[in-house]
Amino acid sequence: MRAPAAAALCLAAVCAGGCSVTSNGVEGNTDPNDKRAAALTCLKEEKSVNAHLFGRDSIQVDGSSGPLIRFFLTPGEAEAQQFLGHGEGAEQIKSALLFTRKGSEDMLQSTEECLNDL
Repeated sequence: MRAPAAAALCLAAVCAGGCSVTSNGVEGNTDPNDKRAAALTCLKEEKSVNAHLFGRDSIQVDGSSGPLIRFFLTPGEAEAQQFLGHGEGAEQIKSALLFTRKGSEDMLQSTEECLNDL
């Protein structure tokens, strides 16, 4: 494994170790730098959107065909994923890629607002 990739994995593990989000998405002792937890809290509590954690780095919004948000450590990493062809059809908002899928205009607007506030 290359040194930058190993360093990024170590940093992600350290960041994830300090995070705590309950199964309903309400913050426990959440690390203020955890953008995924902050976005989930915004979606569920401020926007009343059905959303849940998905995998290690994503949030699934409004069911399996709704928008998917994938988070990266930096905006540059999110942009690089698009250049590599892994973000086709996604909108980059800061360090996240928003895959719009079959999201309604209202759902996408709420999702974008939460991501812009991070």
